[in-house]
Amino acid sequence: MRDTDCRRCGWGICAPVLLMLVGCSLGPAYRRPDVPLPAAWTTATPDPQAAPPESDWWHEFGSPALDGYIAQAQNANDDIAAAMARVRQADAQARIAGAALLPNLALTGSATRERAPSNTTGPLRTFDLFTPALAASYQLDFWGRNRDLHQAALASAKASRFDRETVALTVMTSVAMSYFEVLEFHDRLQVAQQNFENAQTILKGLQFEADVGTVTALDVAQQATTVATFNAAIPPLQQQLRQSTDALAILTGQAPELLSPGDASLDALTLPVVGAGLPSQLLARRPDVAAAEAQLMAANANIAAARAAFFPSFDLTATGGFESTALGTLLSPAARVFAVSASVSQTIFDHGALSGQYQLSRARYDELLSDYHKTVLTALGNVEDALVAVQQTAEQQLRQQEATEKARRAFDFAQLQFQAGTTDVLTMLNVETALFTARDALVQGKFAHMQALLTLYQALGGGWHQEQSR
Repeated sequence: MRDTDCRRCGWGICAPVLLMLVGCSLGPAYRRPDVPLPAAWTTATPDPQAAPPESDWWHEFGSPALDGYIAQAQNANDDIAAAMARVRQADAQARIAGAALLPNLALTGSATRERAPSNTTGPLRTFDLFTPALAASYQLDFWGRNRDLHQAALASAKASRFDRETVALTVMTSVAMSYFEVLEFHDRLQVAQQNFENAQTILKGLQFEADVGTVTALDVAQQATTVATFNAAIPPLQQQLRQSTDALAILTGQAPELLSPGDASLDALTLPVVGAGLPSQLLARRPDVAAAEAQLMAANANIAAARAAFFPSFDLTATGGFESTALGTLLSPAARVFAVSASVSQTIFDHGALSGQYQLSRARYDELLSDYHKTVLTALGNVEDALVAVQQTAEQQLRQQEATEKARRAFDFAQLQFQAGTTDVLTMLNVETALFTARDALVQGKFAHMQALLTLYQALGGGWHQEQSR
């Protein structure tokens, strides 16, 4: 029933409603805010026919190890466990709020021994009084306040479930990101160690040639500097590998000492093709957007509850039982007692407390409305950023692969020419350093592309859909 309808209804109309214990909401009906959405994404997807991500999107990377880590995180991650506990808290709050919609029943009993005069001048007399009774009380939700508070609590509970999905998606993408970081630093460490070993081999050859007088001591010193430089690059990579492994262990709910990622490589992963769908479909795929809207619905119901507090409240109470001075006659018809009462209360002056609560509810709604609008725009921006990152990192990886192949060929030619004496040590050092830089950049480019794919999966909601949550 609308607000205007409630103001028009007189006692002749509202009395039957009062008797049927049906509430009349005084709040505005909730309507989803209108946020204009683009018709298509600015950045084209790699394959327009590709489907949006599924709920088990991590399987697309073709890594059994990653599947195992995510399964472990789903069962043991502390952030997910805390989010599930918050869901149970919200459910309990909804149950508490819903209790006001039903009558309260209480069973009472008392036994009293009293010594009092039988009359104003008579002697003192001792007697017992036994009183078992059943009491019921109920506040008529005539203005719909209790129902609105219950609806607000239900919406908050729904928001907590969406928040839990957001946490779970964040954890799963973090697990995948940490695992890919482990693979990245493992591959970069392999590159650094191979370059160090190659540089040592070249240094030994130069030292031999220096002994026979075909190269100078300066040539040997320059190569020794290169060897030392390559060797110095190894410890930071070992440190980053250990730190990434520790982060992965924490995300999967285990001690860092228990996790050993093995010798996997980024090259063993499959590159999935992700479809972004239409922007209009994004609102139903992002749990954070759904949570923002659920909080907005709760705030809308709280406005109605705050408005209903301005009107009178109606309470019914009833008590029935037995009262007797002897146990033997306690349950006799003559010992029956009952009481029924109804009361109405209306706040006259409260120093602006009710008005302040109403204004607070309205301001809270306005705040959450802005949050919802920002969340939708942020979701659109996340997808746009992820799409362009996937596109550009793929191109970057392709170009870096070509640069690495050219650096490899240049290094092979330089070695042959150096051994034939047709090139100097300085040229050899330059192509050697260029090859190391190119190989290291290629590994980082592969990781950047994997990172962009993960970001796109997360931006699209990770296969979550609001209908599944319902």
